[in-house]
Amino acid sequence: MLALLVTVPIACWRKGHAREYLETEPLPPPATCYGFLLALAGEEDRERHIGARVTAGIVTPGEVSVVLRTLWRVKDRKAPPGTANNLRPDFQQLSTGNRLIIWVDRGDETQTPCLEERVRAALTNPASVSRFGGLSLGESTHLVDEVSIITGEPPEADTFCSATDGRMSLPVWVDHVGSAGTRRRVGNLNRCRRPAPKDLPVISPAL
Repeated sequence: MLALLVTVPIACWRKGHAREYLETEPLPPPATCYGFLLALAGEEDRERHIGARVTAGIVTPGEVSVVLRTLWRVKDRKAPPGTANNLRPDFQQLSTGNRLIIWVDRGDETQTPCLEERVRAALTNPASVSRFGGLSLGESTHLVDEVSIITGEPPEADTFCSATDGRMSLPVWVDHVGSAGTRRRVGNLNRCRRPAPKDLPVISPAL
């Protein structure tokens, strides 16, 4: 199991059903962390590492503020994107000054090398990775400032761990065309230094 220390100056991890008022989750969901790890490893096929276990923990929570921004919608299919009724202002929460731990474990992966091994290789030997674009955790504008492997004892963090009686529900797989294929896991934020691998949510698409 690999632990990464990640800092993100500005982010919004939008709640799944937020519409006119875009609320943020307190930490990035497993699906968001998985996308970040794929980008870090230079992988474009998001199905390549299905079965990996991924989660995040809050070391330093961000300060939440609200901004008014212009968002693209699909309200009128006859109008071009970003014009007419497809363009409107909405309020959005932003979380600033986030310091996180992202955990990744081989889990039930069958790929060789697994995502955990590829992420470790990308950070120990960056020249071995072919990737493009900025590295984000969430929207493309929410760029990561720092990412490093934690080699010693990790700091305490409020970590999202799977639990059958959990009070939170976060996506492990997102359907980007509608929402029918989105898959979620329930869990809790547990204060710990090192979660058990079995408590990390499994990345898996809808059946």
